[in-house]
Amino acid sequence: MVNSSLERCFMFWKSIVFAALALVSLGHRTAVAQIGVIDFQIVDSESKQQIPARIHLWDSTGKFVRPPTLPFWHDHFVCNGKVRLRVPPGDYRFEIERGPEYRIHYGNFRMLPGARESKVIPLRRILDMSKNGWYSGDLHIRREVKDIPLLMQAEDLYVAPVITWWNQSNKWANHELPESPLQRVEEKRFMHVLSGADERDGGVLLYHKMPAVVDITEGTKHYPSSMHYLIPIRKMPGVHIDIEKPFWWDTPLWIASGMVDSIGLLNNHLQRNKMVSNEAWGKQRDVKRFPGVHGNGQWSQEIYYQILNTGHRIAPSAGSASGTLGNPVGYNRVYVFCGQEFSWDTWWENLKQGKVVVTNGPLMRPLVNGEVPGHVFTAERGESLTLQATLSLAVQDKVEYLEIVRDGLVIENIPLDEYAKMGGRLPGVEFKQSGWMLIRAVTNNSKTYRLASSGPFYVEIGGSRRISKAATQFFIDWLKERQLLVQLDDPQQQQDVLRYYIAAEKYWKSVLEASNVD
Repeated sequence: MVNSSLERCFMFWKSIVFAALALVSLGHRTAVAQIGVIDFQIVDSESKQQIPARIHLWDSTGKFVRPPTLPFWHDHFVCNGKVRLRVPPGDYRFEIERGPEYRIHYGNFRMLPGARESKVIPLRRILDMSKNGWYSGDLHIRREVKDIPLLMQAEDLYVAPVITWWNQSNKWANHELPESPLQRVEEKRFMHVLSGADERDGGVLLYHKMPAVVDITEGTKHYPSSMHYLIPIRKMPGVHIDIEKPFWWDTPLWIASGMVDSIGLLNNHLQRNKMVSNEAWGKQRDVKRFPGVHGNGQWSQEIYYQILNTGHRIAPSAGSASGTLGNPVGYNRVYVFCGQEFSWDTWWENLKQGKVVVTNGPLMRPLVNGEVPGHVFTAERGESLTLQATLSLAVQDKVEYLEIVRDGLVIENIPLDEYAKMGGRLPGVEFKQSGWMLIRAVTNNSKTYRLASSGPFYVEIGGSRRISKAATQFFIDWLKERQLLVQLDDPQQQQDVLRYYIAAEKYWKSVLEASNVD
């Protein structure tokens, strides 16, 4: 009798459990049935050929849609030009890009329960810079090596040095180094997977074209000096060394060393939809002189112009820091003019020579008296030179103004409609003494500092460079301020670090003695 009651009780609860499981299963099947499918196919609007691209896709709450198998970062993913996504019912919006040479495609769709949608997205090319001899690269990439080929194709990027080791991190620690760190993605796309970075209290140096990983794990906040690593790395054949941002505390030290090849004029503080508006690890800007959203970017330019005014000819570069901050790969990029001679080595050599345009939006192909940036125009003492710039410009965002910057000062501010009337020919600039000039196009984007800048064109009259006393004193004062910030408990370590600053200060004082203006 008891057993019979227990059996009936057991059967009763068993039926309830099975009913509950059935309801859960039914609910799951119903939820799955409500999931919709959206197919994207991205094509070049002229050729109709499928092209890789980047997709930003948001639901109605602003949440990013993240595919399970494609390279995703921050708020976007890339695909080879065709992707199928399963998404819940609701409203969605998207932006599809392929670097700055294509128009951004904006769109939206409503996904009904269980529906299937298909969209063919034609991307219209604004300009093919490579056909005109200009090839793009990004000097600050921290994404997974396996994803780089597709990222390069989706962003239409030709040169990608990938940072895989820095300070306490080494992605090769548990893996064999590749047989060749330089890898060809396509016929004209190259990636290199042994770039490194020394990033500490004095700032960040990027080491490119490295033949091997360098162990810098012993480096602490101040000790040893960044020069401890810079000096031996500089001796490695073919290495390219980049100052990642102009405002780093150790910038005057690195410039004095004569061991750097370029400097990040457009850096990761300039982001796709916002600015990082501070100078952490660096010399702070005067916010009264450089206020608001654009202030940090303008401060970087001010410092770079001061470097040029001291007679140093260092090329501007660009880097996005995708993988660290939210930028896509190639958002800040440097175009290097190679003409018909494009190769991995030519690109880096011409970057070092300053044959460049840096941009995070506008596309610019400048010539001055028929020459590309980096050219040095010469004349005898007592003679003068007139430089005439011609400019081809293509943009996604509206450009607010074009500027000619001479020796750090804007001497021409040209509204875009005036530029159009001039047929791409800018006002001539007369030089009666040595100096430099560059061309800058700034957009009216209110969220971030979006611009393009040519590398400098140099003028040398009478065989001497322009060396400004005021600009040189600016870096002497900077070095003195920097030395006060170096505080080490070990007196020997303190002395070992400070000796580099003392030597740099002596160098800048010798530059001051050679100054010929101000």
